[in-house]
Amino acid sequence: MSHPPNIRYLTGFSGSAGLLLVCRQVVLFITDFRYDTQSRSEIGALARIVIDGSGTWERLLKLLPEYPLVRSVGFESHVVTVREAERLSGEGAGSCRFQPKTDVVEGLRISKAPEEVDAIRAAGTVATAALEEASAGVRAGQTELEVAALLEAALRRHGSEDYPFPSIIASGPRSALPHARTSARELGRGDFLLVDFGATVDGYVSDLTRTFVVGAPPTARQAEVFGVVRRAQQAALDGLRSGLSGRQGDALARDVIAEAGHGRAFGHSLGHGLGLEVHEAPRLARTVEQSLPDDAVVTVEPGIYYSGWGGVRIEDDVVLGSGGATLLTQFPRDLLVLG
Repeated sequence: MSHPPNIRYLTGFSGSAGLLLVCRQVVLFITDFRYDTQSRSEIGALARIVIDGSGTWERLLKLLPEYPLVRSVGFESHVVTVREAERLSGEGAGSCRFQPKTDVVEGLRISKAPEEVDAIRAAGTVATAALEEASAGVRAGQTELEVAALLEAALRRHGSEDYPFPSIIASGPRSALPHARTSARELGRGDFLLVDFGATVDGYVSDLTRTFVVGAPPTARQAEVFGVVRRAQQAALDGLRSGLSGRQGDALARDVIAEAGHGRAFGHSLGHGLGLEVHEAPRLARTVEQSLPDDAVVTVEPGIYYSGWGGVRIEDDVVLGSGGATLLTQFPRDLLVLG
């Protein structure tokens, strides 16, 4: 394995470079000098740790003859580069056969252990505290970049280890861009302000979105669109549970939006899994027939977007059980006016 989140899940190693081989004879972890002390501290006696300066794949190929019973090795084909894959199929691989595999560890990660849920809940608490602090300082005339600075500084102050993804701060017509890049645009009075961001605690992440109005009461259209999204999210929060298919989960919110006449303006899926990565399995989408398992953590984020006018999205994180969905993020879901 070479995908850092999968390595962390199996070993506890939080660095960004390493290679993990798991077989009956040995658990072998190869990394470089930068992570010598860190890997020994985080992995301990779980694995044989090898520090190498030439390259992890090269060292693995040299070490494999020490384990003659290892004749076939699976590698993460969705992570390994073409160049690395070519090397593994070449003469340097010797008698060992490398086979492409996908989603082996990712499948184990779908259902979260209690301590994983606790970490995501803690990341949600950090995110909501940061949003409460930052939103109090938002004013018309600030740029989106200035708002991002307020938020990201607050995230650090409240204990976020990292930013799971670049914060999305989108104002006015730009709020219709679901994955807008934060820009130098100035916030105007009466603008929508869409804020999509997350926090990281113990490697686990939260993902939260709120839509505000800046400096003036919402217009009738703003209030109407926001109200539809709010009702759609509540319908999903009330109806989601393990055992539903991803399609059925998505429909809980999508049907509300469609019935209100905004179906074409909700172009993305309702949600995605959350954990060591921002986007994990399972998915809440029209194309997904697989059942949602117990203890999966997913986002619930319906939205309505109209090009040239603006958009609304409300997003929270929940853990699923047979009895329903439990919120892991707590921040008002009303249409708040900032500044």
